[in-house]
Amino acid sequence: MTKTSRPARFLVLVLGGLAMSALACPATAQQVSREQDILNLRLGQRIRVDDGTCPAGQVKEVSGAKMAATGIVRTHKCIPRVAGKTRPETTRQAAPGN
Repeated sequence: MTKTSRPARFLVLVLGGLAMSALACPATAQQVSREQDILNLRLGQRIRVDDGTCPAGQVKEVSGAKMAATGIVRTHKCIPRVAGKTRPETTRQAAPGN
């Protein structure tokens, strides 16, 4: 087993931690209002298009599916619209004696 200095081990741990944090960033889907607004779709990228072509409660998702000689092949599908978190309405009940 090779002995390494303490600063070298620290450097390896810091660089490894930075690499892991870069890989662990959550992937978020972009949202546009028209499909024509998508200019450079990358392989595996997903973009939500809210153009009204899907049924109520759904939004169109365009994704870069595979590589072809002419570029990235797009696929389209309707997915459930993700609503923002809302707090449920709570009703206050009067305490007895009020």
